[in-house]
Amino acid sequence: MPQFDTTFLASLLFWSVISFGILLFLLKRFALPGILEMLEAREKKIKDSLDQAERLKQEAQQLLAQYEAKLTSIHDESRTILDAARKQAQLQLEENERRMEQETKRMLAEARSEIQREQQRVLREVHQTAVDLTLLAAEKVLSRSLTDADHRRLIEEAVQEIAQQAKR
Repeated sequence: MPQFDTTFLASLLFWSVISFGILLFLLKRFALPGILEMLEAREKKIKDSLDQAERLKQEAQQLLAQYEAKLTSIHDESRTILDAARKQAQLQLEENERRMEQETKRMLAEARSEIQREQQRVLREVHQTAVDLTLLAAEKVLSRSLTDADHRRLIEEAVQEIAQQAKR
């Protein structure tokens, strides 16, 4: 076999080392900067996503605290309204029992409908917050389960979208 012949072995080793060195130089010079730049961009995107997730989590906690405070306020307000209606009913009972009974029913119905409307509004807010958090969690889960090819494709699409938006 000629490749194991000692007369060819030295020159074969020499040219193999030279070829490898040239290849290594070309890779370091041209391919490695692009790969490192892509990795740095991906790292920055992941860091930004984590920062945004933390910020959204804090906002969600604040919204939850506001919701609980509003709910407590609504209950206190409903108790106050009900107490006021009872006191007024007792005073007017002396005057006209029948008229007071109708007035009390009307005030209770208004208080209940107001409480119900406020509860529905607050529940809608909580639902929207839950949807936003679910979307964020899904986005986070999806970003962790994508393949390298998917990441490259998404990066290329994002770059194209940014370029199109820059042209506008």
